[in-house]
Amino acid sequence: MDRRQALKTVAVAAAAASVLPTPAISQGTRHLRMATSWPKNLPGQGTSAERMAQNIAKWSEGKITVRVYGAGELVPAFECYDAAGGGACEMYHAADYYFQGKSKALNFFSTVPFGLTGTETNAWLLSGGQELWDEVGAQFNVKSFAASNTGVQMAGWFNKEINGPDDFKGLTMRMPGLGGEVISQLGATAVTLPAGEIFQALQSGTIDATEFVGPWNDLTLGFYQVAKYYYWPGIHEPATVASCGINLDVWNDMSDWEKSIIEAATRYENDLLTTEFDVNNVRALDQLINQHKVQLKRMPDEVTALMREAAADVVATAGAADPLTKKVYDHWSAFREQAAAWTGISVQGYLNARSL
Repeated sequence: MDRRQALKTVAVAAAAASVLPTPAISQGTRHLRMATSWPKNLPGQGTSAERMAQNIAKWSEGKITVRVYGAGELVPAFECYDAAGGGACEMYHAADYYFQGKSKALNFFSTVPFGLTGTETNAWLLSGGQELWDEVGAQFNVKSFAASNTGVQMAGWFNKEINGPDDFKGLTMRMPGLGGEVISQLGATAVTLPAGEIFQALQSGTIDATEFVGPWNDLTLGFYQVAKYYYWPGIHEPATVASCGINLDVWNDMSDWEKSIIEAATRYENDLLTTEFDVNNVRALDQLINQHKVQLKRMPDEVTALMREAAADVVATAGAADPLTKKVYDHWSAFREQAAAWTGISVQGYLNARSL
C-alpha cells in the first residue's frame, strides 16, 4: 500500500509539472502563463493569443516566454481574470465584460449596447480611457490592454423567426454583458456561456438562441447546424474588445524594455486581428448563406427601437454602480457624444452615400 501510494504521489507531481512552468524568472528569462477564455486555437481570439505569445518571444529574443492555455486547461474560461490577478498565472486573454460581477466598469472596456464603434473605442482609450482602465484593473491587481476588436457583431442565431418584441418573451439566449440585461427587459432570459459550451447548449435545447461574434467564429463553432435563422445587426456588441492583461505585480517588476514588448504585441494584435475579422467574415458569411443555406434576416425595426430604449436605462444604471464606475461612465459618455458628431458626418455619411 505504501508503494502504491508513493507511485500515486509521483504521478500527481508529474502531472502538475506538465502544467506548471519553470520559475517566473530563470537564467535571465521571464516565463509567463496566459490563461484564456477561448477554446484552444479558436480561429480569431485563440490563434491571436498564440501569435501574441510567439511575437513576445521573438521580439524579446527569447527573454520573455508566454505559454498559452485554452479555456479549462489551467483554469475555467471565466476564471482567467482572477487567476492573473491572484498569481495562479501571469496573464489572461478574454473579454472584460465576462467579469462585470467584479465591477460594472469593465463593460465599458469591452463593449456596450449602442456604444462606441471599433475606431471610436481605440480613440477613447487613447483619450484617457486607458488610464481609467488601469485604475479599475488596479483594484484586482491587473493591468489590461486592448488586444483586438471584433467590430460590429451579429445579432445571433435563433430557432424561430423574430417578427416583433413578443418573440423575445420566454426566450433563453446566450448573451453576456449589458446586452444580456437589455434582452432581459424584453422578456428573455440571458445566460452567459463560454464559447466551447454554446453548441451543445443550443443543440440540446438548453438555450433557444445564441450570439457569439460573427460569421468567422460562428462558422467554426458550427451554429448553422442547430439553428436556422441568423439575425443582424448586433446592436448589443458594436465593437467588442478582446483584452490581454498581466498581473500588476509582474508588470511593475518589468523593465521599461520588457513593458514595451508587451505593449507592442498587444497593439499589433489589436490592429491585425481586427482586420482578420473583416477579411474572414466576408468569406464565412458567403459560405453560411450559399453552402449551408442559412437564412439571413434583419432584426425588425420595432425590436431595435425597444432595445435602444432599454439600453439607455441599462447602461445608465450600470454607470451609477459605484463612484469609480461613474467616473468611467461619465468620461465614456462625454466621448461618445463628441465622437458621434464626427462619425455621423464622416463614416455614416459616406456609407449612406455609398448605398444610394
